[in-house]
Amino acid sequence: MQVDPNYVSSLAAALSQSTAQEQTLTSELSSGLRVSSLSADSVAASANVGLASSISQLDAFVQTSTTEQGLLQVTSTTLSQVVSEVTSAISLATEGANGVLNSADLASSALQAAAIRDNVLSLANTSYQGNYIFSGTQGNTQPFTLDTTTTPATATYQGDAVTNTVQTPAGQIIQVNLPGSAVFSATGTDLLGALNQLVTDLQSGDHTAVGTDAAALTAALGNVNSQQSVIDTSLKQLTDNSSYAQTQAAALEAQQTTLLQADPATVATSLQTAEVQHQALISVVSSLDQTNLFSYLK
Repeated sequence: MQVDPNYVSSLAAALSQSTAQEQTLTSELSSGLRVSSLSADSVAASANVGLASSISQLDAFVQTSTTEQGLLQVTSTTLSQVVSEVTSAISLATEGANGVLNSADLASSALQAAAIRDNVLSLANTSYQGNYIFSGTQGNTQPFTLDTTTTPATATYQGDAVTNTVQTPAGQIIQVNLPGSAVFSATGTDLLGALNQLVTDLQSGDHTAVGTDAAALTAALGNVNSQQSVIDTSLKQLTDNSSYAQTQAAALEAQQTTLLQADPATVATSLQTAEVQHQALISVVSSLDQTNLFSYLK
């Protein structure tokens, strides 16, 4: 029997295609992936690249947000302690201004005020993960030093006035630090300056001046509360955006899974069909005149 060359050529191509289909379906069934390479489905593979990039950006934001939330929490807690110290200082100043305390009492109040001033200075020099939190962008520089050789003592700020920010995936800019100059030595609400002055005025027994110090400390306290409000707002914004980013990332990961994942039942059925067709092709090949077939294949 003479074999038609075109028929044999078509049969060989069908057999090759059937083999390739079996291999593809077997790979999908074993790996669970419908798309494992660009050649498998260029549209799906391209979409996967976009999804992977978005997920990576969201994950990076969440990681950054976690660190910054820690910093903001420490900052807020520190400011709460400052508020407590300043409130105590205002009580001392109010008591010292009423003219009832004698010189010994005033001297004792001066010592208490100095202790409060030192505590506030220590809080102003708080560090977190090796960086000073109130130095602006100069995290390696201690923000405040105190010179007690002057009267009153002098606190000097050595950081900068730059604020750090974080941008959310949606483009929102969130402030994540407070320069010490905005909290402890701001013009008109100079907290450390007011505390230093209070110590001096209590030591001198000047009741009128101590009354002025009470007013200055009250203004400084208002500024501290205002600055803490900024930080607390930032913390809430960052926490909310981080939670939203995690939700978005999870949704994109689900899309990615749906895009790439194979349906085991469907693949198994297709594989069974492909195997039947492959065996049928092999049977057809086996039924041909082998001599003429091999002659053609040469």
